[in-house]
Amino acid sequence: MSSHYPIFVKRDLDGFFGLAIDNLVQLLLIVGLCGAFCGMVGDDAYFIYRHILPGAAVSLLIGNIFYAIQAHWVARREGRSDVTALPYGINTPSLIVYVFFVMKPTFEHTGSVAAAWQMGLVACLGSGIIEFLGAFVAERVRRNTPRAALLSTLAGIAITFISMTFALQIWQRPLVAMVPMAVVFLVYFSHVRFPLGLPGGLVAVLFGTAAAWLLNILPWNLTEVSVSAAAVSEAWQARGACWPQWAGGEIWALLSADPYRVITLLSVIIPMGLFNVIGSLQNIESAEAGGDVFATGPSLAVNGLGSIAAALFGSCFPTTIYIGHPGWKALGARAGYSTLNGLVMTAICLTGTVALIKEIVPIEAGIAIVVWIGIVITAQAFQATPLRHAPAVALGLFPAIAAWGATLV
Repeated sequence: MSSHYPIFVKRDLDGFFGLAIDNLVQLLLIVGLCGAFCGMVGDDAYFIYRHILPGAAVSLLIGNIFYAIQAHWVARREGRSDVTALPYGINTPSLIVYVFFVMKPTFEHTGSVAAAWQMGLVACLGSGIIEFLGAFVAERVRRNTPRAALLSTLAGIAITFISMTFALQIWQRPLVAMVPMAVVFLVYFSHVRFPLGLPGGLVAVLFGTAAAWLLNILPWNLTEVSVSAAAVSEAWQARGACWPQWAGGEIWALLSADPYRVITLLSVIIPMGLFNVIGSLQNIESAEAGGDVFATGPSLAVNGLGSIAAALFGSCFPTTIYIGHPGWKALGARAGYSTLNGLVMTAICLTGTVALIKEIVPIEAGIAIVVWIGIVITAQAFQATPLRHAPAVALGLFPAIAAWGATLV
């Protein structure tokens, strides 16, 4: 590793809080959606806490550590100290699609929570295999695709599926969410520094959390954000070590017992796998536009291996190279934010503290960071392409906006 490229810098804390909140949102989505639509509540909630989240921890640790090391390789090769690692985490679109179009139908058809979980494992494994195989052809695709085509569709996804719902929540819960948004915009756009060099992401989350708890004790119902000491106490009591468990046997059992059911779901698994490959390509292109050139093949291969590892150790949800590299680079984050994110997310998943964090920190306290990422990605789509390509960039926003609207309907 380069002697001029530090393992950790102070601004990695800002990057960590942003990426960690994004990852935490995905973990909370897993808990909420699997409980609401796949029967993983009550006695069956152990599928989430004993299988899915520990499996997610394995995949998050593999990917975050690799991309941090990869940033050191690039820094050493180019003699630079400002390389920012690729962000990495659970794929949001795949999470939602696999819950609603793979696991939920299986649960409704069989009435079995275990069957829904097993089918999710197969879907995740299939996605990982497609991502891994895509690594061998993706560079040629990327080099022959105009940057406007890659970045504009990424911007459309950033505006809609990544940021729009969270933006609406900010205005629906303004007393809790507006101050954190102001902090995020001040720090990340205007580069205002807080006393003692406190990370802006941390300050935003602290302000939002404090507002939610203070407003909750007032006699007037000023906000719909609900926090409760009793719920926190209950979540604290429910903590416990949850180690990853090998799930290859469950995958093989399903493939052997019900191959026809798996075949019928290939119409979901294959498109989502290809979608993940293209999405990762777009994010690698976004990083290159921001000044950090990463090898496409290894980046995608490890992304695929992360999803495969997730499935083999119990998680139903693929991982991906995340949207937002330009944002973390603008913050001054380097490789340390990726390493720290991997370690902290792993600890959260393996100690059963996801539910505890959910009860302490309202989601409104941190969602402004996700909105900021959407703004940065959309701005880059126009800034990093030739001016004459602006109409193409604008056109590329429409499919994602239309798809988001159709999803709402």
